Amino acid sequence: MPSRDLALIASFAALIAALGLVPAFSPFGISVPITAQTLGVMLAGSILGARRGALAVITFLVLVAAGLPLLAGGRGGLAVFTGPSAGFLIGFVPGAFVIGWLAERRPANYILPWMLVANAVGGIGVVYLFGAPVMAAIADLSFGATLSTLVTFLPGDIAKVIVAAIVSTAVLRGYPKVLPRRGAADDETRLAESAPAPAP
Repeated sequence: MPSRDLALIASFAALIAALGLVPAFSPFGISVPITAQTLGVMLAGSILGARRGALAVITFLVLVAAGLPLLAGGRGGLAVFTGPSAGFLIGFVPGAFVIGWLAERRPANYILPWMLVANAVGGIGVVYLFGAPVMAAIADLSFGATLSTLVTFLPGDIAKVIVAAIVSTAVLRGYPKVLPRRGAADDETRLAESAPAPAP
C-alpha cells in the first residue's frame, strides 16, 4: 500500500480517536452513550473511500481492543466489545465502507445531496443495522424499547450526517484526487482517453 494511503488511514484513525475527547452523554439513562466518534467514521468513509475508510476504522478499533482508552469517556479494552454498544462499534466498519463505496460513485454535479444520502445510508442505516440487535440482546430490551432508544440517537446522528456531508463535499471539491470517482460513465471516459488518436 502506498505510504500516502497509510498516512491517510492513520490520520483518520487519529481523528476518530480525537473525537472521543468530546464528552459523551447518555440521555434518559440509556446504556449506549451518544458520542461524536460516528462523525469521524462518516468523514473517513466520505473522504478516503470504501477500502481506506474501513481500514481507518479497523485501525482505531484494534487500538481500542488493545486497551487504549480511545472511546468517549476514556473506555478501551476487549470488554467494550461485549457491552451494549458493541454492535455499533462493529457497525462502524461496514458503515464506513458503504459510505466510501457510495462516495466513490458520486456524480460530477450535486455532490452535497449525494454525500448526504451516502452518510445517512452508511452512517445511520448500516451502523444501526448492526448496533440495534446487539444492544437489544445484551441490554435485554424489547423491540419497542430498542426503537425508542434509536429515536433518541437520531437527531444527533442526523446533525453528524449534515456536518460530514458539508465537510467532505468541500474537501472533494478542493482536492478531487483524494478520492477518485468510479462508475460506468467514468470507465467510458477512461477508455476514451486511453484510446489511440485517429490517424490524420
